[in-house]
Amino acid sequence: MRLEAITWDRLVDLLAERLLDLDTADGAPWPRVALDGAPAARPGDLAERLADALRVRGRAGLVVGTEGFLRPASVRLEYGHQDLESYYSGWYDTGALWREVFDPLGHGGSGRVLPDLWDPVTDRATRSPYVELPPGGVLLLHGPLLLHHWFPFDLTVHVLLSPGALRRRTPEAEHWTLPAFERYEQETDPAGTVDVLVRADDPRHPAWRG
Repeated sequence: MRLEAITWDRLVDLLAERLLDLDTADGAPWPRVALDGAPAARPGDLAERLADALRVRGRAGLVVGTEGFLRPASVRLEYGHQDLESYYSGWYDTGALWREVFDPLGHGGSGRVLPDLWDPVTDRATRSPYVELPPGGVLLLHGPLLLHHWFPFDLTVHVLLSPGALRRRTPEAEHWTLPAFERYEQETDPAGTVDVLVRADDPRHPAWRG
């Protein structure tokens, strides 16, 4: 795997410029971008920086995190707080993501997106207002295990951590989730299939391929 050293600022600039000219697979006016990575890889930070870079270039960027679409605790924790199969396949409300995010941004959609649905802290609906994403605006969806749900992304970015870095940077209380990411690597191969790969073992010195 050949990767090139880069700074975060340069990486964000290159990605933002690429998004300005990104065509959508279905002809919709809203490119949909995945920022995929384990929580320890902090893909949400990259999404926020990309949104800022797009704004400077006169383009809207809507950051949506999958943590805002967690299923209620009674559903996602039905088989216990550390059930790997539930974490891998059932923690996130993919139906709601389709209904509230992807369908409105598909061909013929309204552009009216619900940015989050469920608060994992209060375990209640967020009641957030809908957001109108103007034509040309970019969806920046970040979260873990994104690429095995068949979402219609127009560009995919994976923030990669080696197994050692992932273990070091994951809180000990969440180490039970690590086998899910090992399975994800084996079954989905994000490093080999995404459009842009970012390695962030040392958060000060990323490397990329894109």
